[in-house]
Amino acid sequence: MFIALGAIALTLVMGVSTRLIGPPRVSQVAIQSSVTRDPLLIARAWAMPVAATFRPSLVSQSNGSLCGPASLANVFRSLGEARSTEALVLEGTGRCWSGGCIMGLSLDELSEVARAHTQHKVSVLRNLTPDEFRAHLRRSNDPGRRYVVNFSRKPIFGAGGGHHSPIGGYLEAEDLVFVLDVNADFQPWLVERARLFAAIDTVDGKQKRGMLLIE
Repeated sequence: MFIALGAIALTLVMGVSTRLIGPPRVSQVAIQSSVTRDPLLIARAWAMPVAATFRPSLVSQSNGSLCGPASLANVFRSLGEARSTEALVLEGTGRCWSGGCIMGLSLDELSEVARAHTQHKVSVLRNLTPDEFRAHLRRSNDPGRRYVVNFSRKPIFGAGGGHHSPIGGYLEAEDLVFVLDVNADFQPWLVERARLFAAIDTVDGKQKRGMLLIE
């Protein structure tokens, strides 16, 4: 009896530990080699109309669980809104009250946080087809629109878990998406549209990942 209870307890502890530890980290080699970082292309990407509004700098997430709030803080700052820090984005929402978001925020939870502090329309885009995804990317250079993409790092970097970051725009001729990664270890990068689509066409819980549209 005691042995059985001990085994159950050990299983529970191991399960909790696995959830808290999270997926394998992305190596520095993979960070540097898995996406496009050509200086000329990156410079062109930063010159796009939406990406330019995130200058002079992108504010990085303060811990590994706050990629969603950090993404919204950068988006709001780019739109000239006052809620331009993680703390102000989360204020009054009841989310991440301890300074961290256990298991992070889902796309729907992040949309609720966004709606709490902006008059802009916030839409959840999920279950997109490749053609619908391309259509949204073509509109991501519109200064009146902001996108936050929720994706799995694994299809792009070979490891890692779910993540949120703003989209800075789309170099259509090269078919490259500019992802303004709020993780300081990654920094902004360019990736082929099809590879980013594969990364959002993954499951988080019981639903597909996707994007937030703030307009």
